[in-house]
Parts: sequence; C-alpha cells; structure tokens
Amino acid sequence: MSHPEADAKAADPAEPGTLRPGGRTARVRAAVLAAAGDVLAEEGFDRLDLADVARRAEVGKTTVYRRWTSPTGLVADLLAEMAEESLPRSATGSLRGDLTANADLVRRTLADPRQGPLFRAVIAAATCDPRTAEALARFYAVRVAEWAPVVEEAVDRGELPAGTDAAEVVRAVSAPLYYRLLTTGTAPTEADAARAVEAVLAAAGAGVYVS
Repeated sequence: MSHPEADAKAADPAEPGTLRPGGRTARVRAAVLAAAGDVLAEEGFDRLDLADVARRAEVGKTTVYRRWTSPTGLVADLLAEMAEESLPRSATGSLRGDLTANADLVRRTLADPRQGPLFRAVIAAATCDPRTAEALARFYAVRVAEWAPVVEEAVDRGELPAGTDAAEVVRAVSAPLYYRLLTTGTAPTEADAARAVEAVLAAAGAGVYVS
C-alpha cells in the first residue's frame, strides 16, 4: 500500500518522462527504463548518463534527452513504473499472515541481484538530490497505500486497537529490513523478516501506533 497516500499513484505531470504512452512510444519507454535500471544496479546513480542509457536501449539520444531531460527525470519515471508494476498486497485473512507476506515481498526484493543494488543506488541518490528524493517518496507512498488496507481490516476484525495508524504499521515492517541492507550491505534474511513482523505485531497490539 481509500488512504490519502493513494493519490501518489498519479505521477506529477511536471516530471519529465512520467506520462504513460502507448504503441511504439511505450516500447521505447520500456527499453529506456530497463536500461536505466541496469545502469543503476551495475554502476550507481552517479554513472547514470542519458547517452549511455540511449545506447543500451538502442534508442536515439535525441529521443531520450527530449523526453526525460535529465537523470533525475529518468529515475522519477523508473520509480513510477516500479510502483505500478509491484505485486499487489496479499490477503490471508489474518494480520500476522498479511504482514508476513509484506515482509517477505520486501525481503525478496532487497535480496534480488538486480533490485537490491538498484534500490541502494536510488536511496543513496535521494540523500543528495531533491528530485530523486521526491520520486522515491512517491514510490513508497504508493506501496504503503497498497498495503495499509490489511491493517485497517485487522482493526475492523478487532485484532488491533481502534485508531491504529495503518501506514505507520506498514512502514515499521519494512524499516528494519532496509536498515539491515543499508548498514551491513547484506540482504535481510527470512529470520530478519520474521523478527520484524513479530516486533510490529507486539507494538501494534499494545497501541504503539494509535494516532
């Protein structure tokens, strides 16, 4: 993961490259974004060059410069596509099952040989580039809004106290997994994901996330 953060699913029309085209333009966009993701995963944000991306995607440089304008515009569009293409939330019928599914999805993403390095590159870039930071915030707003309903449903079932902040619960599941990746350089394990879920269940049940 209606939650107000769901509005983030609409990309900022002022951001270059964020319109969703059709036909040949869609194929060009897909090729360019795939190439941009490869560069980020292999070399990091500081090596993201529009001319190199155009060469990898076998697309004219003029097309890439005209459409995306800058590396930050390209990253913004890549994150918008990743948010739209991310797997939908699971519905297991219990909060423990739902949060475990969420934690496992995050764990598998960060352990992926392409996605893990890509996220590290984008997060690193976001610390020093405001436009990348905005694009990354939009990406996570979409994902939190996708999963927040499982917490809201748990409140309705009486598993959590009324007034529990669903978005904060979802963020709390992912936070230690990202922290492990960023501070140790290693992907979180199944045990890390299970601990994150147990900690959040205990805290949420105790009312820590009641706003």
